[in-house]
Amino acid sequence: MVAIDTMRTAVGIVGNAISLGLFFSPLPTFIRIWKKKSVEEFSVIPYVATLLNCMLWMVYGLPIVHPNSTLVLTINAAGTAIELCYVILYLVFSDGPKQLKALLLFLGDLAIVGVVSAIVLIFFHTHERRSLIIGILCVIFCIIMYLAPLTVMLVTLLLMVQSSVIKTKSVEYMPLSLSVASFFNGLCWTIYALIRFDLYITIPNTLGLLFSITQLVLHVLYYKSTKMQIAERKKKGEVGLTDVVVVDSLKRSMSAPCH
Repeated sequence: MVAIDTMRTAVGIVGNAISLGLFFSPLPTFIRIWKKKSVEEFSVIPYVATLLNCMLWMVYGLPIVHPNSTLVLTINAAGTAIELCYVILYLVFSDGPKQLKALLLFLGDLAIVGVVSAIVLIFFHTHERRSLIIGILCVIFCIIMYLAPLTVMLVTLLLMVQSSVIKTKSVEYMPLSLSVASFFNGLCWTIYALIRFDLYITIPNTLGLLFSITQLVLHVLYYKSTKMQIAERKKKGEVGLTDVVVVDSLKRSMSAPCH
């Protein structure tokens, strides 16, 4: 039992390290926002969604909800702090309707987590019941976040159809580094959940692992055509703001860990 717990802890520590890297992946976007003093066309939705996800998993990892989940608690506490910084920066450098939307979504996150936590802690008095309710909500939000890249990919495909430059399949908007990191992140947390079986961590991370494998297969299939497209676009200098926004949205939706 001691050996199994040690193995689980080791896998969880590796998962924490990878997840932390994924949480920091939007940093270049916010450095750009800081320098330009504007959020431009970037959306706040991926950041408030990840913030909500982290806060719910942080509640799930509390000893009074799901004991022996210290690594889940620590990484999501870190994720909450990082995402909170992103959202605050977005609020500072946005204005008008964008700022109002970001503020309402942020307050909505706080309200949801506050209400859910209060209900669970006040009306349910066993770890099993508390874990069940918070766990189900975490799984639902994780699945939504893992499906988010598919939406962005559809937008990308529409751009590709409309563009006179890009005429073949491309994985340009699906960064290989994030696909690989997402694969190992999903793998680590799936193993972590299976060693001492945790259904709520297993489900979203298994799905994330499958999505990551799909992304890696696409990279293998379309690697050469993507290189050709990028070379052609560099020659013609046809990289627009829309492309940058799509890339950022895809990176963000791919980089949200679920545990």
